[in-house]
Amino acid sequence: MNCISKTGILLTAAVLLGGCADERSGSRPGSVSEFGRYEGYSEPTYDSWIRSSQYVEMRDGVKLAVDIIRPSRDSMPAEDPLPVVWSQQRYHRAGLRDGRVVSVVDNSPSLQTLVRHGYVVVSVDSRGSGASYGSDGGMYSPTHARDAYEMTEWLASQSWCDGHVGMFGQSYMGITQYMVASMVPPHLKAIFPAMAAFDNYGALHPGGIYLEGVLTPFIQNVRRLDLEVPTSTVDEDEDGTMLAEARAEHWDNWDGIREFPRLKYRDVMRTSPFGSPADHLQAINQSEIPAYHWGGWFDVYTREEFLWYVNFDNPQKMAIGPWPHALGRTIDPDEREALLGTEQRRWFDYWLKGIDNGVMDEPPIHYVTMTEHDAWTWHASESWPPANLEEVRYFFSKGASGSIASVNDGVLATSAPRGDFGQDIYDVDYSASMGLETRWGAAMPYTDRSVSDAKGLTYTTSPLSEAVTVTGHPVVTLHVTSSAEDGDFFVYLEEVDKQGVSHYVTEGMLRASHRAVTDPPYNNQDTVFE
Repeated sequence: MNCISKTGILLTAAVLLGGCADERSGSRPGSVSEFGRYEGYSEPTYDSWIRSSQYVEMRDGVKLAVDIIRPSRDSMPAEDPLPVVWSQQRYHRAGLRDGRVVSVVDNSPSLQTLVRHGYVVVSVDSRGSGASYGSDGGMYSPTHARDAYEMTEWLASQSWCDGHVGMFGQSYMGITQYMVASMVPPHLKAIFPAMAAFDNYGALHPGGIYLEGVLTPFIQNVRRLDLEVPTSTVDEDEDGTMLAEARAEHWDNWDGIREFPRLKYRDVMRTSPFGSPADHLQAINQSEIPAYHWGGWFDVYTREEFLWYVNFDNPQKMAIGPWPHALGRTIDPDEREALLGTEQRRWFDYWLKGIDNGVMDEPPIHYVTMTEHDAWTWHASESWPPANLEEVRYFFSKGASGSIASVNDGVLATSAPRGDFGQDIYDVDYSASMGLETRWGAAMPYTDRSVSDAKGLTYTTSPLSEAVTVTGHPVVTLHVTSSAEDGDFFVYLEEVDKQGVSHYVTEGMLRASHRAVTDPPYNNQDTVFE
């Protein structure tokens, strides 16, 4: 979501005008509980944490490596049972730095906030990864979900757990939270999935286009993690023998480089070992497990967060910030971590500790309006799209706009062309590109798009007389005839500044053969205007 306030808009969109924030304070005297602020409801009664690790055996005898990080005070672990928040990790439950184990808490200020406020944090290597035994028979498979069910119930039975369990984690570790929710573990009280796919087919094949340039290096990196990259042993494995045994079993892991390209259609994916939360939506909603969906405007899964929101029937909240997928590429990682720590604590205090902090009484949606690359404003909304917005339709028209020396230099106008509709003829230039720095590669995306834009068809408004706030999901309708049997179409919405630099706002893609021919398997309409 962006605030466009410079020279013009390039290409086309349904433009929606945004609203204002709604802030509410907590009810306790001298306390406050509102988005991004939380004071007076609980205190940081612990000053550090103590880590231990062990193997936990699953139903089929496979041992999973588990890190347990318990709050401590004066180097002594908490005596009373506490709530547990945990994550099913695919990229190592802990790292190694100069021969020293670095836990998920050591690496995360937001988790450190939870520990200091009385939460046990647990990190588990999923089967076939890290120091865990077994092989990965397919990402997000029912086997992994069943493991997560068993692990949740094992955690709830430990003497240091008070029986209340939640889950956290981003990307893979977010998707698995929805998958285990479909299994309905009795002691799983709430989840906080960050940047997690709703429909894995749409995530792998957005618009039907396979993301080979992103997925191939991703799978190669996961393979190296499973077989080569050093990882920490558990406490009982003093000489690394068990780690070596476990890693030997990882050679049988599901091969995504071979299998991903075969998942060309939804029906194929549904019968594969590769799972998708959308296929388990009914069970997820019947679980009644509440979820806080956490996303970013520059994330790989931006669209997915909104699909979760309109399809999720359980108690829920959603926040969309100015972030890409990779924390290291975030505009302000310290601010993101601080906000995440606050919101996780408010969420888990309410659902795991029973603290009536009003988190469910405030607007369920918070999102940013970006005014510059590094400047934004938070807003709140009771619904999505937010109320009191205006839909604006633009039409492709003849140029010249004079804004760019592109193939056609067309105009983007608010009035429909009169008479017969024209056409723009285009010979495909395969050197046109998204570039290497995009949201699909988990980076902070896109430098000046002008050079690539000039190789395609462009449509630009006249200079704007005042700032325009664009909120929601632009919809582009294309009418195309082609000499090719099929084609991949990419459309960008951009802001053009006074210097003629094109700044990315958002984009969409569609393979022509994958245009809509039947009803969707889930609600994908309520996120946009009809």
